[in-house]
Amino acid sequence: MKQGRQSMILELIDSHDVETQDELSTLLKEKGFEVTQATISRDIKELKLIKVQSGNGAYKYAASGKEMMGKLDIFKRVFRDTVISVEPASSLVVVRTMAGSANAAAEAIDEMDIPEVAGTLAGDNTIFVAIRNEGTQNKIVEILCGMLSAKK
Repeated sequence: MKQGRQSMILELIDSHDVETQDELSTLLKEKGFEVTQATISRDIKELKLIKVQSGNGAYKYAASGKEMMGKLDIFKRVFRDTVISVEPASSLVVVRTMAGSANAAAEAIDEMDIPEVAGTLAGDNTIFVAIRNEGTQNKIVEILCGMLSAKK
């Protein structure tokens, strides 16, 4: 029953702009599912639903997996639009950005989940990319430069 209900929730948020738990409850009842607010709240948490802005400016529920792909595309575009240079430096990779853009570009690097990247540290226009293993700087530079040359 729970699995069927949660599948229906995913179908409903995919086909409707569901803005509130009450709306979701009403739609579920129309489909034959009697639910409480607490059940809906638990389902939202278990399904890892998030709120995203819809085309009309209101916020609606969405599955986080699909939204994350869209978010990653945005991060990549920000990276391409703001990064000026990428170069290896000792046990780091140094990324230079336009002024004020380092935090957004660093988040893009973090969201890419590059296995060799341990983390990033961003200032105003410079990012230090910490690497996991000495000698992989050039591979990371190659990956990041590849993003810069990808189609915008």
